[in-house]
Amino acid sequence: MGYQGTHTEGPMKTVARTFEIIDTLRELNGAGVTELSEELDIPNSTIHDYLKALAEQEFLVQRNGRYEVTLKFLDYGGAVRKEMDIYPAGWPEVQDLALETGEHANLMIEEFGRGRYIYIAEGEDSAKLDTYTGMEIDLHTAALGKAILAHFPEERVKEIVNSRGLSTRTPNTIVEKKSLFEELQKIRDRGYATDDEERAVGVRCIASPIRGQQGEIYGSVGVSGPTSRLQGERFESELPGIVQRTANLIELSIANA
Repeated sequence: MGYQGTHTEGPMKTVARTFEIIDTLRELNGAGVTELSEELDIPNSTIHDYLKALAEQEFLVQRNGRYEVTLKFLDYGGAVRKEMDIYPAGWPEVQDLALETGEHANLMIEEFGRGRYIYIAEGEDSAKLDTYTGMEIDLHTAALGKAILAHFPEERVKEIVNSRGLSTRTPNTIVEKKSLFEELQKIRDRGYATDDEERAVGVRCIASPIRGQQGEIYGSVGVSGPTSRLQGERFESELPGIVQRTANLIELSIANA
């Protein structure tokens, strides 16, 4: 992408450029002025001005000539998460789910047409996965996301698919609209979603939607683990029952809050 101006372009351009720089630094795990200038095709002097301003506000820190994003963003996200109905009701149950199953237990919401993990608990036997609190994913690629999509109005699902597309994560990812809508109907029929190495090779997941009394969808809760452990009766009936029970407990907690 090419550089198309300076700070004099106005506040909207400045805001957009600021977050473009922050996103790029996150993707690069930090960068120096010259590296960032070349990556974004923006003059060194302009990049330096932005980095200096962001560092003064403590959104960036400079280490050994490289600028890195700070944990100040965690403060903002944590404050927002705390105010969500699903979080205080959900995190204790997710902890219990991880303890009971020994696997990764996850809580997810939808935001801007994508899924975002807002809490993750690790069980005693949990394998190391690539997920982390705050991480966002394409909803169609995982059980947690499909559990949410299955309970959105059809027009909302079409809107998300049309705007976000159906990206491929593994050979098992659903990438056809017809197949996705058939899968969502199956999820509604049985009450839970599964993910058979659709987002990450070697990983399976079972998830259930978390719904309000009027049918609104708050998010989803699920268990993830290696295919070697999530198979047979455990994958087909034992864990789905536990996950659905957990979702119900969270729903009751939200209703009684």
